Amino acid sequence: MLIRKTRSFVVVCVALAAIGSGAAIAATRENAATLGTGVVIINTNLRLEDTWAAGTGMVLTPSGRILTNNHVIAGATTIRVALPNTTRRYAARVVGYDIADDVAVLQLQRATNLSTVTIGSSASLTVGTSVTAIGNSGGLGRLISVRGKVVRLRRSITVVNDIGERHWLAGVIETSASLRPGDSGGPLLDSAGRVVGMDTAAAFGGSAYAIPIATAARVTRQIVAGKSSSRVHVGATAFLGIRVQGTTVDDVVRGSPAYKAGLKPGDVIISVGGKRVTGEAGITAAVLAHKPGQVIKVVYTDETGAPRTAKVKLANGPPQ
Repeated sequence: MLIRKTRSFVVVCVALAAIGSGAAIAATRENAATLGTGVVIINTNLRLEDTWAAGTGMVLTPSGRILTNNHVIAGATTIRVALPNTTRRYAARVVGYDIADDVAVLQLQRATNLSTVTIGSSASLTVGTSVTAIGNSGGLGRLISVRGKVVRLRRSITVVNDIGERHWLAGVIETSASLRPGDSGGPLLDSAGRVVGMDTAAAFGGSAYAIPIATAARVTRQIVAGKSSSRVHVGATAFLGIRVQGTTVDDVVRGSPAYKAGLKPGDVIISVGGKRVTGEAGITAAVLAHKPGQVIKVVYTDETGAPRTAKVKLANGPPQ
């Protein structure tokens, strides 16, 4: 995968909430039967970027399968999950993710007896429906709930991250429930407390956006079934170790496969693993099509314009 400086997005006047104000949700339950409320706090270490990030997740199984946004865990070298208002902390691994739909599935280690969220139907929503968004607002380590209403359905929004990459999210729910960084991956609930969406983005003007739970559930089923595709990545992430602007190498991670193969800033990537590339997205897709440990060819030109070919053994890296 590529190294990026940022994981946060801006959406045509909208920002993805990766790190409301409102009343705190009911106190967390902890007893012999179940633990927590089904909503967890996610903290990640992005060692390659020398930073951290925070978000929210939803518990899908008592053994700790977690649903969240892909941008919450993108670039994470370690992921820790906490049950609010308890001392419970878990390490997590990434089962799989879908960059285009901004969905990721985690599995907690040594988790048992967790309370789970109740899945509802996003198809039942209509404009004006009352909803409640819950999340780790501001990344402060506590859950906050914010009420609002459905403003529009099946919205399509353009998402732009801090280095200018554009992504397209289609079919999202627009609500008036105010979100802040840290709320991403949290549940959007209907009046019966059922999950109808996953909190994902917030506009500067106050509107917020959620991925319909039907979309998130579909991607989750594919990931759990182990079915990789052009959109869905399952398992460990292959790591090349370069940052690019277009196809020009901007930085090479010291000790990475690219570094060992002799790639340097100023080199221009032509093809990866036999696939010709025309930009960062193409390079990312070409690397993600492989598994850690595989040896691939990288064809490029050096600073003088001379053609070069390197054999690179991909390492195990953070999720993209």
